[in-house]
Amino acid sequence: MNYCIAIYGAPYTSQACQSALHFCRALLKRGHSIQRLFFYQDGVHTASTLAVPPQDESNLPAEWQGFIESNQLDAVVCVAAALRRGLLNSEEQQRYEKPAANLSAATELSGLGQLIDGAVHCDRLVSFGA
Repeated sequence: MNYCIAIYGAPYTSQACQSALHFCRALLKRGHSIQRLFFYQDGVHTASTLAVPPQDESNLPAEWQGFIESNQLDAVVCVAAALRRGLLNSEEQQRYEKPAANLSAATELSGLGQLIDGAVHCDRLVSFGA
């Protein structure tokens, strides 16, 4: 089966991010595929390269980045939600004349249309978070 996964909850303030990662790992282990990952609302914080959790906690953003890269997944971060929360790629950083970009290279900024496209072209859409 082909899945599209939507993550709405932020790492460390919701179980959604970690549950989604465990679910995605299990999907691939069982031979399913992931059409697209879509990070929306507070879930966009998962794509930040600036998160520094305590050493005794898992680094969920880094785990997601590694998972996305090692499995060559299509991972999209909602551009409107990201900009509102201060997550920028290099293009948006230059456009808004901000001092730095902090969006993971494993993800790309795009609009809600990517979530709709993923939902249309997959067998199942599974959402994590509010």
